Amino acid sequence: MSTSTSRFLFSNGVVLHSSDTPPVTTFLEAHPGAYTTTRSHGNASYLLFWERHLKRLCQSIRILSNSNPQLLFGPRKFSHPFPSLPTNSLTWESSIRDMVHDSLSKVLEIALKERSNGEELSVTAIVTGNSEKLSENENFDEEQVSKFLDVHIHIGVYVPPVFGIGGKGELLAMVGREREVASAKHSDWVRKRKPLENLRPPSATELLLSNDGDHILEGSLSNFYVVCRKNKFEADGKCLDDHESIHCFEVQTAPLSNSVLPGTIRQLIIEVCLSKGIPVREVAPLWSDREIWEEAFISNSLRLLQHVETICAPSSWDSLHLKSWKEISWNHKHFKKGPGTITTMIQKEVMERAALEGYSISNFI
Repeated sequence: MSTSTSRFLFSNGVVLHSSDTPPVTTFLEAHPGAYTTTRSHGNASYLLFWERHLKRLCQSIRILSNSNPQLLFGPRKFSHPFPSLPTNSLTWESSIRDMVHDSLSKVLEIALKERSNGEELSVTAIVTGNSEKLSENENFDEEQVSKFLDVHIHIGVYVPPVFGIGGKGELLAMVGREREVASAKHSDWVRKRKPLENLRPPSATELLLSNDGDHILEGSLSNFYVVCRKNKFEADGKCLDDHESIHCFEVQTAPLSNSVLPGTIRQLIIEVCLSKGIPVREVAPLWSDREIWEEAFISNSLRLLQHVETICAPSSWDSLHLKSWKEISWNHKHFKKGPGTITTMIQKEVMERAALEGYSISNFI
């Protein structure tokens, strides 16, 4: 029988599982590269938004290879540059997709057999550059890109948190600055976010990033959103007679131009808001405007949406040089217990789309 600590890894042609497999964070810290994480749903019958994740993984590889190859291959120097990968190309992307699917099929069947009924699986695909292969070859083109990349698949057992009644709200602490090369999801961030843990209050479930202590960018593992009530000048007259109309509110989340990770669920949430007529604006929520915040939530590919219960931020942003959370004076923003109306509407639609866009795990076995 599997347990909550069961882990499986396909790396370098070998499948490791249980005690032989490190936690995914440990593996990512040891391997440069681009990665994406999703999970199963429906009692491990489908992968959540798998096609979206593959697309984002390819985008991350292209961004790193074209602008920051050291984050893909590691700090080693090369005798010649990595080939520039075009934005619109099916050749190298198709090759990478095939590599990921082939690797996933080799470990997924084992993980499925050893899981307990009702458990879901977290799936992380890591693509890392092989600098040794790269340095040995002088002439290659786009079609040969996959020869210089290695794929690793890490799978763990995952129990999704409860949303709504019975679910616990998130407690967030604003402690760090923007991530490097936020346009791509890469493992170097896993290592660089570790020092932030010294500033994490014991009760905090996620850390928020900001460059100035006012503009909130995102979480260290998630994207961040607030729901603000519009004033009568912003509402365009649509909610003057019905103060609970969705037109009375606005969802805010930081734009990608603010060095924010283009999260798969973040993009989906924006699509949901637009389709449902929920006003949404890509602007960094301001801590100084927290009195008008009605709701807040975070999103990532494992938790999907989770409502926020409390946010704390340093009374002085300059105090972040301190070594421990105990030395910092904190201000707090508390929200009503349980997810709010707008958060619940968005979460419901995301779950419905998860069912529609689920990728059958039977395709791998």
